[in-house]
Amino acid sequence: VLTSIMTPGFTFLKSPLVYCGKNKLLVVTVATKETDGFRRFMRSAKHFNYSVKVLGRGEKWSGGDMSAPGGGQKVRLLKQFLGEMSGDERVILFTDSYDALFASGSGELLKKFSQAGHRLLFSSETLLWPHRLLEDKHPHVSQGNRFLSSGGFIGYLPNVKRLLADWSGADSDSDQLYFTKLYINPDKRKSINMTLDSRCRVFQTLHGALDDVVLKFEEGRVRARNVLYDTLPVIVHGNGPTKLQLNYLGNYIPNTWTFETGCTVCGQDLLPLSSLQELPSVLVAIFIQQPTPFVSVFFERLVKLEYPKDRLQLYIHNQEPHHESHVSSFLKEHGDLYQKITSVGPEEELDITVSRNTAIDLCRQNKDCDYFFNLDIEVVLKNKDTLKILIEQNLPIVAPMITRAGRLWSNFWGALSAEGYYARSEDYVDIVQGRRQGVWNVPYVSSVYLMRGSLLRSELQDIALYNSQSLDPDMALCDNIRNQGVFMYVTNLQMFGRILSTENIQTQHLHNDLWQIFQNPLDWEERYIHPNYSRILKGQLMETPCPDVYWFPIFSDTACDHLVEEMEHFGKWSGGGNKDNRIQGGYENVPTVDIHMKQVGYEREWHKFLLDYVAPVTEKMYPGYYTQAQFELAFVVRYKPDEQPSLRPHHDASTFTINLALNHVDIDFQGGGCNFIRYDCAITSPRKGWALMHPGRLTHYHEGLPTTAGVRYIAVTFVDP
Repeated sequence: VLTSIMTPGFTFLKSPLVYCGKNKLLVVTVATKETDGFRRFMRSAKHFNYSVKVLGRGEKWSGGDMSAPGGGQKVRLLKQFLGEMSGDERVILFTDSYDALFASGSGELLKKFSQAGHRLLFSSETLLWPHRLLEDKHPHVSQGNRFLSSGGFIGYLPNVKRLLADWSGADSDSDQLYFTKLYINPDKRKSINMTLDSRCRVFQTLHGALDDVVLKFEEGRVRARNVLYDTLPVIVHGNGPTKLQLNYLGNYIPNTWTFETGCTVCGQDLLPLSSLQELPSVLVAIFIQQPTPFVSVFFERLVKLEYPKDRLQLYIHNQEPHHESHVSSFLKEHGDLYQKITSVGPEEELDITVSRNTAIDLCRQNKDCDYFFNLDIEVVLKNKDTLKILIEQNLPIVAPMITRAGRLWSNFWGALSAEGYYARSEDYVDIVQGRRQGVWNVPYVSSVYLMRGSLLRSELQDIALYNSQSLDPDMALCDNIRNQGVFMYVTNLQMFGRILSTENIQTQHLHNDLWQIFQNPLDWEERYIHPNYSRILKGQLMETPCPDVYWFPIFSDTACDHLVEEMEHFGKWSGGGNKDNRIQGGYENVPTVDIHMKQVGYEREWHKFLLDYVAPVTEKMYPGYYTQAQFELAFVVRYKPDEQPSLRPHHDASTFTINLALNHVDIDFQGGGCNFIRYDCAITSPRKGWALMHPGRLTHYHEGLPTTAGVRYIAVTFVDP
């Protein structure tokens, strides 16, 4: 009677002596250690209720690295295991498990085996390996693959025993060559009664057949379909250099993700943080390699991350002198909150590869470091619970999917080219755009990812992960991880954030983020547009203090402060006289003390701001009027009691004018405001970040009321048309 030992998620069998009844099939595999690929294989076996006997557990693998002929250890272990077995009708399925998975159940498997008409059925492939000189000795087939693959076979016990009877090789000898020589020997082939599954009805090897295999989505399940032979194989084997393609298929097969159910396994094997007495200790490694926008905002979000600060260690490597002030400000204000901080500045001239390996070693060498969390400075982590979510996934390496706004760029690759660089998988766009949501096995992650500390101290313990003679550090990391058979995942089950563009970054200004409206418009908007701006377009928050004068919020406090500080930093204020060489004709009829946007190189960005945020309001308030937001003059005015306190009555040379208050009345200054003389209507309490919009010519004759104390700043734009 077959007996079994149950462990969480897997079924391991004691050596059976006799099978009876319907339990005539036994799946046998060799696995000297539990890899991610092995666990995937066992999950697929469990899904279809296969009983699996695992050989070699705990043994040292001595069958080679599979880049050259080897695998004899598998044959030895199988021969030893089957030696005591008996039963003419017992069926043995022997398969690799690190790079294989089941796509269907035992009923279909046994039916297809029976239909093969032989008592031993081998997997087949299109490529001959390891000796091409044996090609002519292979029997021809009417259709399908001609060559044997040792990665899987199914047969009756007596026939399998005859297959193994002559094996006396070393563990490092080639199992493929041994089985091939038996197959090409007509007498042996007949004696064993063996044949090949040439049309891949049972076994699908991927090497040499990548273009032939596609996903077939059925209701509630997914199969691999061989389009060349129109077959649905039961077992898919990523032999040779096709491991990544198997990982891709394994994201769906057998029912990992379907159109009807979405991700079916995403709630399995999680690590509920609520069950822990203390949250894991995490080393957060932050890398600043180049000038990057919104660095101060990055550190603000880091502080707001929902995770106990006393369970976080920080490693900060800043290579960019421009960002020294941002780092030092963060450390001064928040450094005491964290368990420990290691900060490396640009003066140390530490190579980025060395630095990343150093950060890894800090976690690797500390047995109390439960996780390593890489967080590059260009990552915009919007989800405060990101770290908790990733830990709960309970995966060796997992990244939150982030994308670049408006583009298909993300922090993961769905596939690799033959040269090891980016290639687009069939499902990449659907994953990036959220049409398929799940946790995906991928070949490359970057920028932000979580790694188990125990992984760094086991499978990855002796590897300088970021080292490579030809690859950049991120690619080297993923290449080294893949070579150890460790899986990397990306999750898009939730929204996590985005990644900044670091192209064309300006560093010559005081507040360089103001110039990011083109490169990173979403981040610019979050930083600089008033939080209530969107309500205006819904017909809310719009006030009309005077006839045809509209008053609405548009700039955040930060935007106001940064613009004022930028102008003061520039410092070249006009004298407030009529002579003005900055404008056409050189004469200003109604002069102010001001600095033009053009003077600080902000004219193009200001026009973009007007188009994106002022024009929609204009079109809403003045139906039928459509503006391109062109302007002759846009400038920041400074009013001071001892400099220029007010402005005489005048018309503006514009179709309409935008007058944007940049600081607070009664806090930063006293007095001030705008009086529309024709309507005897004055606005004497300007609100910081709020804009007045009014016609410029003919109807709205107005004056600037005296500033009696402090300094008042406004941003004025004459829009025409």
